Amino acid sequence: MYAVINDRGNQIRVVEGEILDVDLLEAEAGSEIVFGEVLLCSDDSGVKVGKPALEGVEVVAEVLGESKGKKVHGVSFRRRKNSKVRKGHRQHFSRVRIKEIRA
Repeated sequence: MYAVINDRGNQIRVVEGEILDVDLLEAEAGSEIVFGEVLLCSDDSGVKVGKPALEGVEVVAEVLGESKGKKVHGVSFRRRKNSKVRKGHRQHFSRVRIKEIRA
């Protein structure tokens, strides 16, 4: 059984028991969150597609903590001006475990 959820503009395919990183949440480690906007749900009976979201289907996840992504470097460069700037950035994520898909 799997589902496709919409989390603040990001569509994510989730399976029960899967651990994944989502954009930073205002939730403490150990708490539960519910993703209510489920776009697609697949189980033994078949695939259900919402228009745009399914009614009565939700995904429950447990927050495991925070993590950081890979470092990304951005470079600003102006040729023949002796001007170079290199900046780094690491995105913060919340790591969650999908507990169940309630259909």
